[in-house]
Amino acid sequence: MHIDAQAVKALREKTGAGMMDCKKALQEAGGDEEKAVNNLREKGLSAAARRAGKSANQGIVDSYIHLGGKIGVLVEVNCETDFVARNDEFRTFVRNICLQVAATNPAFLKKEDVPEKVLDNERQIIKAQALNEGKPEKVIEKIVEGRIEKYYRENCLMEQAYVRNEDITINELLTELIAKIGENIIIRRYSRFEVGEGLDTSTSCSYEQ
Repeated sequence: MHIDAQAVKALREKTGAGMMDCKKALQEAGGDEEKAVNNLREKGLSAAARRAGKSANQGIVDSYIHLGGKIGVLVEVNCETDFVARNDEFRTFVRNICLQVAATNPAFLKKEDVPEKVLDNERQIIKAQALNEGKPEKVIEKIVEGRIEKYYRENCLMEQAYVRNEDITINELLTELIAKIGENIIIRRYSRFEVGEGLDTSTSCSYEQ
């Protein structure tokens, strides 16, 4: 299969892998870039995979306040060195993660953080919906798994489409930055606060003189 040189270049910029490795990965993936990225990661050839075991105990905590103080976000992103923590591109990335969390309110950081109890409940709901829709029993399992993947994309930060470029996920955005900077970078944690969140709005407290 002929692989366009631009596709090879784009994959190299995204993963940091060698040109020949990128070309081979694209050929094996039939030209599908996402599959090629996965192939490189599985083989440990992408920059992200090579840096994954490196200690990342530097970094920054950034904040973002939106809508006149109605929404606030704190995000911690780690890297290997203080030099990178002061890098403008790294800091822009952290700020963009703050914006992402403010806009999408993800319930979890990554797939692995979703409790099995939550997934079991989602599967039961999805199965019931599929049966109510009259879907054949033999395809329900496939429907359930497909909708669970959708659940991940909606509720897990790393699986979400990046709000500034919905063609890539946050995980892919992170991989591109690792390839460019050459250090292990980890989105460690975040908190999102919204005024009135969790309060019982059905009751109110009043003061009478």
